[in-house]
Amino acid sequence: MNVEITPERIQLLVQGLIMFIGCVAVHEFGHAWMADRLGDGLPRRQGRVTLNPLVHADPIGTVLLPAFFILSTGGIGFAWGKPVMHTTLERKRRLLIAFAGPAMNVLLAALVAVVLVVLIKVGSVTVGDRVWLSLLTAVQLNFILFFFNLIPAEPLDGGSVARGLIPHGWVRAFDEYAKYGPFVILAVMLVPKVGRVVLWPANYMTKHLYDNLMTLAGLG
Repeated sequence: MNVEITPERIQLLVQGLIMFIGCVAVHEFGHAWMADRLGDGLPRRQGRVTLNPLVHADPIGTVLLPAFFILSTGGIGFAWGKPVMHTTLERKRRLLIAFAGPAMNVLLAALVAVVLVVLIKVGSVTVGDRVWLSLLTAVQLNFILFFFNLIPAEPLDGGSVARGLIPHGWVRAFDEYAKYGPFVILAVMLVPKVGRVVLWPANYMTKHLYDNLMTLAGLG
């Protein structure tokens, strides 16, 4: 790979890593917090019930691989955080623990969007400038993580969510399907038309959340 290191690429790298590491920290905290609330003490014993990004970052999946993709393609690419371990076996509780991570990404997206609109309202940010684009990208990234992680395929959160929602009689068949989960994930990542199941709703939610907040602020 021959990548020219320019100030613009370095800025893109730093911004991208800060955004992604923050998104990962909030996501994994959601898992840990829910498990803790349900009485599973393992995440707290391991120090995971915290928003400290250093606790939730995986050196390879959260830093090295995203840095490689940002420098080479401008996007995050394939990445992951340090999984939260828990001992919960009951599938309804596992559903709640699994869903809490993506749900935190939606909350973060909403918070960033509100901050962005407030900054526009007070004149600290101009529509179309670099700060505006960075914050809007952060909103989009959180929605991408939400929809991607809810794909019903193991080992993504959506696998546990789907397993917890289906009737008990379907669980054995779902567990057989779960063996092919990694192939489903690869298809979403590598086949553009399949990947739209994540990108389209993420872009839709980003646009409509931003537009509605702008309207509420009298800026629409």
